Amino acid sequence: MQNIIWKMGGKNWGLLATGLLLLLTIYWDGLSNLIVRWDRQEEYSHGYMIPVLTLYFIWQKKNQITRSEFKPSWLGFFIVIPALVIFLMGEVSALFILIHYSFIAMLIGMAVSIMGWPAVKPVIVPLLLLVFAIPIPYFLEASLSANLQLLSSKLGVAFIRWCSIPVFLEGNVIDLGSYKLQVVEACSGLRYLFPLMSLGFICAYLFDAPFWKRAVLFLSTIPITLIMNSFRIGATGVLVNSWGIESAEGFLHDFEGWIIFMACMVLLFIEMMILTKIATDKSRPLAEVFGLVAEAELGEGKQEQRTMSTPFIAVIVLVAVIGIVAKSVDTREELIPERKTFPEFPDNFAGWQGEQTSMKPNVFQKLGLSDYILTNYIKPNTMPVNFYVAYYESQRKGVSPHSPRVCIPGGGWQISDISRVDVNNAPVNRIVIKKGESVQLVYYWFQQRGRIFANEYLMKWYLFKDAILMGRTDGALVRITTAVSPMEKIADADRRLAEFYQHVSPVLPEYIPN
Repeated sequence: MQNIIWKMGGKNWGLLATGLLLLLTIYWDGLSNLIVRWDRQEEYSHGYMIPVLTLYFIWQKKNQITRSEFKPSWLGFFIVIPALVIFLMGEVSALFILIHYSFIAMLIGMAVSIMGWPAVKPVIVPLLLLVFAIPIPYFLEASLSANLQLLSSKLGVAFIRWCSIPVFLEGNVIDLGSYKLQVVEACSGLRYLFPLMSLGFICAYLFDAPFWKRAVLFLSTIPITLIMNSFRIGATGVLVNSWGIESAEGFLHDFEGWIIFMACMVLLFIEMMILTKIATDKSRPLAEVFGLVAEAELGEGKQEQRTMSTPFIAVIVLVAVIGIVAKSVDTREELIPERKTFPEFPDNFAGWQGEQTSMKPNVFQKLGLSDYILTNYIKPNTMPVNFYVAYYESQRKGVSPHSPRVCIPGGGWQISDISRVDVNNAPVNRIVIKKGESVQLVYYWFQQRGRIFANEYLMKWYLFKDAILMGRTDGALVRITTAVSPMEKIADADRRLAEFYQHVSPVLPEYIPN
């Protein structure tokens, strides 16, 4: 069979350039936000490299693409339609993660519309690599980080004890007696997890092995990260115990992240070597199994001109129309309702006397709050009630309240019971927490635009819905807490919080607008 070399031609190159230019134009805000996240969050700084690697892997398949006869498919057009719907949803609500994923789907849809699936198939994995450049939503990141902090702390303490060093763990605080080490968010392991998962995906792509081996290689990045991060925490504890707190600072503190990540990479490559010795690949050296496969030369052949893709032209027209719609309707200007601020909140009601406290400025900045109240309410002959409200006038930029069950364990409290109850016909999360002999009862809920939610994910759905229909994303987390005295039962604390809720709930709409 005669070798055919397919040429794009000037018209097709112009059409492709037009489509990509339109795509970049309408997705500009979303892509700009992506770069901001890469720049500000160390765990996503690898995002700069992902598009570069994607382009390189696609370029590496250039000869295979050149030899493929394009068969434009309307399947691409029907991939583009839901991608544009998701884009519009993201534009209207300013939920950038929707825009980011829509962009990847658009690239795949456009590629299929102009090339057809057989020609796109060799580069579909490099295109999917772009997923690892997209940061996860803030509320999922907060939950994941908190859980990783706790687990890494437990495993790190286990390592310290293995070294015959007495140590006590209270939440995320490692107590060595003379010194206390706090496992903060930066030590959760996310800064290793996301880059290593990206590297694991690339290694699995380059690994010429059965699918199950590639899957094992990729999924192993999670336990490798967890184990190595826990080892880092444990090793830091051992060093501090032996040579003082200074040993955890300076050069070691600044560069240990790079050391740990390099160690993770070494473990990943050792795993590949082991996998090559299993089953079908045991007779093949790693150099043969892992790495880019050199493409065959094009050689001589008959040159043919590719025809213009009707489905791709339809995609361009559709993208242009949606772009005009998105830009003509400026929906990013959201409504910020009028409300009273929490410094005006009553200090005295129904016999409860409030004593306001304040959080540290760095904590306030970290949470991204618009306003808050943190007050201890005292009433004669009963235990105090701590009242906390975190208010966000806008949650469009990713900042939002997250479940207290995520951060409670970080303070050393153990959750002994979680349930959901109705208080005055409103759903409320009920948590019993313990620390040593101390017991506390916590009620919390999410309140926004006249609705009360116990379910965080249902709250997120209405956040999205209201952003589209009402142009509002304001809302708050409300939490009330009371200690359970040794002289009373949990039921007594339940009645106390229910009574407090009954008095405070009618006042809240003035500060959390309906």
